[in-house]
Amino acid sequence: MIHSKDNSEHYIWGNQCDSWILKNTQSLSVKQEKMLAGTSEKLHFHKVTEQFFYILKGEAVFYINEKKFLVGQGESISIEPGAKHFISNESDEEIEFLVISNPPTDHDRIEIKE
Repeated sequence: MIHSKDNSEHYIWGNQCDSWILKNTQSLSVKQEKMLAGTSEKLHFHKVTEQFFYILKGEAVFYINEKKFLVGQGESISIEPGAKHFISNESDEEIEFLVISNPPTDHDRIEIKE
């Protein structure tokens, strides 16, 4: 089956950010996500999940283990298990990206209280 945002399960997370589940199996999750200007997620980590983010549109800011990374359109970044991280949109435009998780983050997201 061919998957797209038009025929995939959709949900809202954070402050009106969108996620479309393109693939979700026991070993792999692929989501396309959109973040509005000025939004971010909460600091967290995954015990076993490795994540790969690919920016489709705009520029994302990643905070990983207290270091800041700017990742632009056509660029990617990997996040290893155990790394404390979050993504932020500090621009005036929305951003879109793919997030690929192995295994999926279901039951493997630990938020860090600041």
